[in-house]
Amino acid sequence: MASLSGLCSSSPSLKPKHDRVVIPLFHKYSLAFPARSNSCSKLSVAGEVSADLSKTNSVGVLKKAKQGGLEKDPKALWRRYVDWLYQHKELGLYLDVSRIGFSDEFVAEMEPRFQAAFKAMEDLEKGAIANPDEGRMVGHYWLRNAKLAPKPILQVQIEKTLDAVCKFADDVISGKIKPPSYPEGRFTQILSVGIGGSALGPQFVAEALAPDNPPLKIRFIDNTDPGGIDHQVAQLGPELASTLVIVISKSGGTPETRNGLLEVQKAFREAGLDFSKQGVAITQENSLLDNTARIEGWVARFPMFDWVGGRTSEMSAGIDIREMLVGASMMDNATRSRVLKDNPAALLALCWYWACDGVGSKDMVILPYKDSLLLFSRYLQQLVMESLGKEFDLDGNRVNQGISVYGNKGSTDQHAPDATFCVLSIYSYIQQLREGVHNFFVTFIEVLRDRPPGHDWELEPGVTCGDYLFGMLQGTRSALYANDRESVTVTVQEVTPRSVGALVALYERAVGLYASLVNINAYHQPGVEAGKKAAGEVLALQKRVLAVLNEA
Repeated sequence: MASLSGLCSSSPSLKPKHDRVVIPLFHKYSLAFPARSNSCSKLSVAGEVSADLSKTNSVGVLKKAKQGGLEKDPKALWRRYVDWLYQHKELGLYLDVSRIGFSDEFVAEMEPRFQAAFKAMEDLEKGAIANPDEGRMVGHYWLRNAKLAPKPILQVQIEKTLDAVCKFADDVISGKIKPPSYPEGRFTQILSVGIGGSALGPQFVAEALAPDNPPLKIRFIDNTDPGGIDHQVAQLGPELASTLVIVISKSGGTPETRNGLLEVQKAFREAGLDFSKQGVAITQENSLLDNTARIEGWVARFPMFDWVGGRTSEMSAGIDIREMLVGASMMDNATRSRVLKDNPAALLALCWYWACDGVGSKDMVILPYKDSLLLFSRYLQQLVMESLGKEFDLDGNRVNQGISVYGNKGSTDQHAPDATFCVLSIYSYIQQLREGVHNFFVTFIEVLRDRPPGHDWELEPGVTCGDYLFGMLQGTRSALYANDRESVTVTVQEVTPRSVGALVALYERAVGLYASLVNINAYHQPGVEAGKKAAGEVLALQKRVLAVLNEA
């Protein structure tokens, strides 16, 4: 059962002075999700919306006027919730977009664009060159279902790599592959060296899915900060001898990753350890990193395909990878629907377009109400901003597209000092979200299962610790909605490899569809490459200056 996301919960501390009918807060387990209406009738919520399509910055932004604000009538909001609720019962995932104010007219005007976006996504999955400036395909969807790969050789490569990754993980955990200094023991730590997508994806997955007592604890070096590197190495202490070092770089030549590798190798030498017996490389075949690992005889090498971008590579290897892939594949199937209301990724893209006017006019705030999903906001920050932050569209017009993303876990950014249930004292940036500049929309991530069955207990009669968290989510959303702040709510039953895979796939597809709507390439990153080039020029200048000084 899921929460009543369509209901506007009462919040005494925020109750307006004038009379307004409100629906009282329900306990999250009191009712099941209603079956979604098959009725063709839709309820307009946002007031006046222009039906005219006008071109702005060559993107074709829909002009709209939100004169009436969001729907405040509880019955109308409930009907809208029932009408627009998306349910994926097998995955236990629900998407509530009822608190985004798009109208029927807006949806109708956007329909041709979505059909074009669906066609572009279909071509992408069939192997079309989606990144023309790099001349490569974009095939992270094939990782979830190798049979979709456009060439038999790609299917074989994907399946062989998955089998090899799973076997290697099993051998490490079981102790079949041992650290050389502990022939009777096994590896106890993992040190992951990578940056960008090669770090954020694994960090998010590890934080979300690692058990309380994992067979191997994992640490990350994700920057070229000497202090940060020293800290991670120092934390390992004598366990450096039983640490498996995984170096991740798609190109195999990322400077920050290379620096981290060199620093770790230095630590191994100083400890009298042979790094090659504890090193693993994940990179493109025949890259500098791959060749180094092959020549030095590292423990293992796994390929990263050129058609998988770093920010979409978290499915390349990981925790219970097969279950993650199942969840992602199930979501991929759902997001191939060409019926807007039956496609959760399309619904997200629709909400983003409406909220941001198709030009990124508002920020996306991600609030996961689950500690294990803390890094989901950072993961989405990179996925969305690196994919959608583009200066030019596909026709060469300067459009400066993008959506800024930030967030933190709930209820860290709110507080109930007197502990009355759902009485909020909003501070930190939640204070600004409700009462400050209206330049954002919110995505709430809700998880229904607080603890494993049989492990929950009541803090007071009828109330658990998880109920307080649920109350904070409902209260915050209602407080924002009362002040005309729009929001989306994504609900999952529990955090599992399958649900995490589904969440990742949902947002990957939403990003691709939104990019098509605004006519940009989501799969390249010229701005990132420009930054790397500029950094290289600075270092080259420094070397020349030092050379001159040494000769003086």
